[in-house]
Amino acid sequence: MTTTAPAEAAVGETPSGAAHPHPRRRPGRIRRIGLPYLLLLPALLLELLVHLVPMVIGIVMSFKELTQFYIRDWGTAPWSGLDNYKVSVDFDAPVGEALLHSFLVTVAFTLLSVGLCWLIGTAAAVYLQDTFRGRGLLRALFLIPYALPVYAAVITWVFMFQHDNGLVNHVLHDQLHITDKPSFWLIGDNSFYALLTVSVWKGWPFAFLIVMAGLQNIPGELYEAAALDGARMWQQIRRITLPSLRPVNQVLLLVLFLWTFNDFNTPFVLFGKSAPEAADLISVHIYQASFVTWNFGTGSAMSVLLLLFLLVVTGVYLLLTSRGRKPAHG
Repeated sequence: MTTTAPAEAAVGETPSGAAHPHPRRRPGRIRRIGLPYLLLLPALLLELLVHLVPMVIGIVMSFKELTQFYIRDWGTAPWSGLDNYKVSVDFDAPVGEALLHSFLVTVAFTLLSVGLCWLIGTAAAVYLQDTFRGRGLLRALFLIPYALPVYAAVITWVFMFQHDNGLVNHVLHDQLHITDKPSFWLIGDNSFYALLTVSVWKGWPFAFLIVMAGLQNIPGELYEAAALDGARMWQQIRRITLPSLRPVNQVLLLVLFLWTFNDFNTPFVLFGKSAPEAADLISVHIYQASFVTWNFGTGSAMSVLLLLFLLVVTGVYLLLTSRGRKPAHG
């Protein structure tokens, strides 16, 4: 005697017994899948308007002889080809020599600032891992420089660096007698150290916050086992903490590098439109080349060169840090 399967089972199941989604439900699934992209569309359009469009316009401007004579209608400025780039990289000429000096100052400033921010932030995060009375208050105090608006914080430092009545000279000269006479911090060679101080002061809490979050993912059993084996605090930091924080530090150092290398607000508020030669960061230098000398073509070429440099450095950094982290295929 033969039997036939019910019609309902033949419609809803495959020969293997797995249920097929009903054909009439597919439009709903498509709508659900497309909904996230639809919600992201306004942000993508805004990103296009705010970043990509000005970037493309800046690249076009770098190939034009755009000076103050064509500001009213910059589209009529004559094409100059690669002349703006040749002027920028001609290090024997005044423009190229000044750009090279600014680039070297920015590199030195960035390396010192990023290194000190990471070192202080990591030390503070490791110290605050232990539970003690007042730890929450201390964490909140450490984050104050990061929470303050940049302009308010830097203007406060401007008053502190004043020659006659600034707090820095009052402490170093009047109270501690470290210097023979009050120093000029906002002009001359000392401007570099003033800029570095402000940058580290407002940057290390970010490193502290990121490292502190990364430390939460390290199991406490590792430290307990290391302590039982006789490992001291520095050995635990070197063998457990730093290797465990490697993925966090890779991202942190890259973000700090890009932020610091492109920092414009700090030197501009600290020194104004004309930064001292010792603190002539490339962001302010490009601003001066564009909005002070009114040579927007050369300034745009410098901006494009800076963008290419940062893209190359970022690509090389990501390539080097990704080695050894690829999953093994068995």
